[in-house]
Amino acid sequence: MQHNDLLTLRAQLAKAEKEARRTPKTPPPPPAAKPVKPQREADLAGIDTRDHTLARAHARLRDAILDGHYDVRPHAVGHARAEGFLEHDILHVLMSGRVKAVYPEDRRWLVCGTFEAHGFRIPLHVVVEVHERDHWMDIVTAFVPKNPHHVISRARLAVLLRWDNEQVQHRTATPGNKPGNRSKGHWRKGA
Repeated sequence: MQHNDLLTLRAQLAKAEKEARRTPKTPPPPPAAKPVKPQREADLAGIDTRDHTLARAHARLRDAILDGHYDVRPHAVGHARAEGFLEHDILHVLMSGRVKAVYPEDRRWLVCGTFEAHGFRIPLHVVVEVHERDHWMDIVTAFVPKNPHHVISRARLAVLLRWDNEQVQHRTATPGNKPGNRSKGHWRKGA
């Protein structure tokens, strides 16, 4: 008699555990977002950061890159030379990075990603201008950001594009020593 009661209890316990696993658990509420400073809120006015918009933008971006409907502007090439990344790195960011912000008034998108240099992953931001009529995209600029996790305000983006004036300072280093210098370009032993 006691043996049957024990089997019945075990069966009921197993049934209750199985039922508990089947019922969906309510997910915990998302953590409360930090309040945004009023100045930051004013800076981000007119910038769309909704997930749905960003996902659609990234799908269009990938299609344009795969179809070859893009052009790398001289400003982006100048930044690439000055900051040590290549056009290949820009395209890698556009394919694998994330669209962080859509600037509807300017028809521009900010894409964030990383490129690899000497074993280090370095953040890279790329700004793309979208032409709706012909589904063409201009890669306006690309740069290594000071704050890689922040969305850039429209004012900061305008300053970046205006003050560079498509003339970024860069030079190509020649191997060895410059003509007229005495040393052979080696380190001094006594230093």
